[in-house]
Amino acid sequence: MKVVFHEDFFRVYTSDPAAESGRMEAVIEVVGPHAELVKPGPAAIEDIAAVHTAHHIEYVRKVGLHDMASLAAGGAILASEIGLKEPCFGLIRPPGHHASAGSSWGFCYYNNMAVAIERLKRNGLMNSAFILDFDLHFGDGTVNILGKKDYVTILNPDRGDRNSYLREVLNTLDTTDADMIAISAGFDNHMQDWGGLLATEDYTEMGRAVRQASVRNGGGCFAILEGGYNHRVLGHNVLALMEGLSEG
Repeated sequence: MKVVFHEDFFRVYTSDPAAESGRMEAVIEVVGPHAELVKPGPAAIEDIAAVHTAHHIEYVRKVGLHDMASLAAGGAILASEIGLKEPCFGLIRPPGHHASAGSSWGFCYYNNMAVAIERLKRNGLMNSAFILDFDLHFGDGTVNILGKKDYVTILNPDRGDRNSYLREVLNTLDTTDADMIAISAGFDNHMQDWGGLLATEDYTEMGRAVRQASVRNGGGCFAILEGGYNHRVLGHNVLALMEGLSEG
């Protein structure tokens, strides 16, 4: 599978857990033998400005993170474009799903998913999108930007127990007719991460269901990295999702 990645994502750009040293290395070590790495460029400012205010973009510039954040957004764009033809995983950081139009928090700066989805729509490359955000934390930024758009459906599954969580994801995917299915792939709900809920094989199951839905709808699918902070398991969880996306 193609994996969008840039060596600059190895950089430690802040002191938060998403930027921690060794995090991306841990993923590359596991998925590298199974991946065709594809290098992105930064998102164009007009693509970022399509979902973020000028004030917010200026804020990200002032804190010195525009270059890194725009590269992550560019990685999401490339993953989405590849996803039109074949499943793709965007191994990017900083994450993005807590970035709203005019503000951000939770280790996020630009909303990578919103930038990519809006660009696909503006360019006529999709009709509708279904976004599965299985990160431990609710993707408030993505909902704030895209939630009221009539061509986007967003699922942040209720935590509940493991079986009900998976049932909600699978049942909802079974009914979507979206021609682009995108995953905000945060792995911090894993049994050995902050959330303590999901098993590694659950990511394979969800990935398989996403791929099957995209094939059924005659569309595409892609995933981009959000959370996930236990370096010992993160790469294995990413690989599990990739395997599911490849199997469907």
